Amino acid sequence: MPPAHFEGRVATLFVCGDVMTGRGIDQVLPHPSEPCLHEPYVDSAREYVAMAENVNGRIAKPADFAYIWGDALGEWDRFAPDLRIVNLETSITESGDYEPKGINYRMHPENTPCLTAAGIGCCALANNHVLDWGLKGLSSSLSALRGAGITTAGAGGNLDEALRPAVNESRGSRVLVFAVATEDSGVPSHWAATNNRPGIALLRDLSRDTASSLAGRMRANRQPGDLVVLSIHWGGNWGYEIPAEQRAFAHILLDSGSADVIYGHSSHHPKAIEVYSGRPILYGCGDFLNDYEGIPGYEHFRSNLVLMYFISLERQTGELAALRMVPLRIRRFRLEHVGAPEAEWLRDMLNREGKRTGTEAVLGESNTLDLRWQG
Repeated sequence: MPPAHFEGRVATLFVCGDVMTGRGIDQVLPHPSEPCLHEPYVDSAREYVAMAENVNGRIAKPADFAYIWGDALGEWDRFAPDLRIVNLETSITESGDYEPKGINYRMHPENTPCLTAAGIGCCALANNHVLDWGLKGLSSSLSALRGAGITTAGAGGNLDEALRPAVNESRGSRVLVFAVATEDSGVPSHWAATNNRPGIALLRDLSRDTASSLAGRMRANRQPGDLVVLSIHWGGNWGYEIPAEQRAFAHILLDSGSADVIYGHSSHHPKAIEVYSGRPILYGCGDFLNDYEGIPGYEHFRSNLVLMYFISLERQTGELAALRMVPLRIRRFRLEHVGAPEAEWLRDMLNREGKRTGTEAVLGESNTLDLRWQG
């Protein structure tokens, strides 16, 4: 939780890596979708359940809506964030109109309570899976989330809607969440929203002109006292490298005064954090919840280890006051606490990568990681 002397002075936001409640996870919830998949090697979502059970043991089915969040629930209670934001990489739909892209995530609309069970307040939807089941799937997803009282950003019935921020209230002030994506994260170019077509807010590149245009739109929506988060789905799934164009893009947005947090994702594992001009840039939050148990490959990244990010911002200035992270692991489609060795591994990884960005993670009590930064 934020230190006691921050009381009332800061707003604490929760963010995390990609949340994939479709496919195998959807199958263990109370209202599973039709399991049919259109993947090269797997034709049923139930096979992902079987792979997870083969590695880590039986999952009691149906699991209740809160099951998948496991020990994260207690951490949310402990830190009491003002807003919980996730990048939802799942279409909430019964549509069978799948996109022929090899992997398609779908959750039954009646399983939407799994999100409200976690107190999720805002879903970023600009990513490479929200349209996995076509425009009908997108429309159904927007309807399900709004019906559950969850705000959305990054997708809509046209470009203006996709670029419109989710507006969230926090103790009398506003938190604006914008969401965008890039093609190198796996987003098909035809998913881009236009003036007369639904889709997502897809950036054509990370150039200075694109950054300046986006910054102008964000500033036009910002009012005095607002805190602003930019969710951006960018880059590949594996590797710790941070491209120079990503850093330059993020710096332009922060220099322009248009954002207070750059919330990046797409990598399946956490990446380095930078604090620039007093504001955090999370270049890659890693996955937070997925059905990858039992799938071989890339084991050295230890992508089953995930982080909860609690970002405390000064309400008056938007500057970073504290950034605390809680390590967890995914096991049997559920988040659970890790031991000291796993927390130390994550600390060491963040510190190795943080040498390039001037940040350091310090291991504290209950395996919580506190970020330190220069300046």
